[in-house]
Amino acid sequence: MVLPHYLGIDVGGTKVALRVETDAGCVDEIAFRWGPRLGAAQDLAQLGDQIAQLRARLGGPLRSVGVAMPGTVGADGRITAWPSRPEWTGLDLDASLRALLPEAALAWADDGDLGALAEADASNCADVLYLGVGTGVGGGLVLRGALCPGLGRGSFEIGHLIVEPGGAQCVCGRRGCLQAIASGPATLRRAQQLRGAAVPFDELRHALSDKQSWAVTAVGQTCSALAAAVTGVQELVHPQLALIGGGFAAGLPGFVGKVSGHLAELARPGHPPLPVRPATLGGLSSLRGAVALARSIASGKPA
Repeated sequence: MVLPHYLGIDVGGTKVALRVETDAGCVDEIAFRWGPRLGAAQDLAQLGDQIAQLRARLGGPLRSVGVAMPGTVGADGRITAWPSRPEWTGLDLDASLRALLPEAALAWADDGDLGALAEADASNCADVLYLGVGTGVGGGLVLRGALCPGLGRGSFEIGHLIVEPGGAQCVCGRRGCLQAIASGPATLRRAQQLRGAAVPFDELRHALSDKQSWAVTAVGQTCSALAAAVTGVQELVHPQLALIGGGFAAGLPGFVGKVSGHLAELARPGHPPLPVRPATLGGLSSLRGAVALARSIASGKPA
């Protein structure tokens, strides 16, 4: 008996990861770096070559494919913005992916959304808010085991929730977005302003451990902004758990505990703060979520 193959693809700005699972577990996993920046057509040809090699190793067809995308995709399936690879702007993502994988059922979603789907499964909780704090602030929301707002309805852009009107300028053009205040680069810029000198990440980490005032203040403002965003989501849709991941957050001592402390300060009487824990999958969350998306479309269940 040949078990069906489910493929997850995590598309990144510098590299792509692919993972194939059957009902018995993982059977293949690879990653490759994009070649020279020659355009979307060349990138897609490189991805197609990797998929062809994968098919040859598997010796059978793919049943379904889930794709995690970092770029902004419009309702028509075209990429409207992707700062890491702007040459993809205007690409019909849906048609391009289906041309590479004509034999398989296929769906794509935002990488933060799919990271949330995987982290919810790993935490064994059906109602999860996930935040990834790194170069930006991404994340997703899972309610009753399904993505919110859901496939085809846009992504859960918590990084562009305005938490400080008139605040720092965001790359999206607005001011006061969570990402402009709580991302890794934003935190380091604030630390530099408070210290009066450049602050590499390792120095911030050590200074935070030593409780130096400029580091405590810089990171504290980041955690306060994250807590404000989490509290807003809690008031609206009542997830059971918040998970915080991302390389920047994971690298700072006591980061999740600081967010939890700010959540307690923001709690209303009679409404306990949302429990918050570290995410567990690290850089694998979007890839695992892409596989979960592939499994869900194969079964006919919404992701």
